[in-house]
Amino acid sequence: MITSKTLGTVIIAFGLISLFLLFFLKTQVDLESSELCKEIHNGNNDPDFKTCPLHSGTNSWMMVLLFSVITFIIAIGLYFLISVKLQENKKSFSIDTKNLDNEEKVIIDKLKEKQGSMYQSDLIKETQYSKVKMTRILDKLESKGILEKKRRGMTNIVVLK
Repeated sequence: MITSKTLGTVIIAFGLISLFLLFFLKTQVDLESSELCKEIHNGNNDPDFKTCPLHSGTNSWMMVLLFSVITFIIAIGLYFLISVKLQENKKSFSIDTKNLDNEEKVIIDKLKEKQGSMYQSDLIKETQYSKVKMTRILDKLESKGILEKKRRGMTNIVVLK
C-alpha cells in the first residue's frame, strides 16, 4: 500500500522533473524564436518567414499554463507530505480504562482531548475536583504508569505516557 508520504514524494519528484524539462524546452523555444526573429528583421524576404514567431502565436501562453499546472502538481505533493506530518503530530493514546474508576476516566478523557498533556491547575478547573482530590487521583494514575507529572514552577504538567 502506498503511503501519503511516498505518494507526496513521487508527485513532487514528477513535478520537479517536469519543471526542469519545461524550463529547458522554454529556453530552446525562445532561442530558436529569437534566431528566426532576427532573420525576419534583418530583411530576409523568404516567404516562409512572413511573421516573427517570437511576437506571434500562443507559445508563451502555453508555457505559462504548463508552468502553472506543474506548480499545482507540486503543491498537491506538498499537501500529501504536510498531511503526513499533521497525522504524526496527533498522538494516539491507547489506555485500558477497564480497571479505572470514573474519576480517573474523566481525567484521562480530558488529557486525551488536549493531545495528552495539561497543566494540573487546568485539570482542576475543568473537572471541578479539589486540589487534594486531584493530587490523589493523579498520584494513583502515576503509580499505575498511565501518566507522569512534571514540575513546572508552581504547578505541574500532567502528561499521558
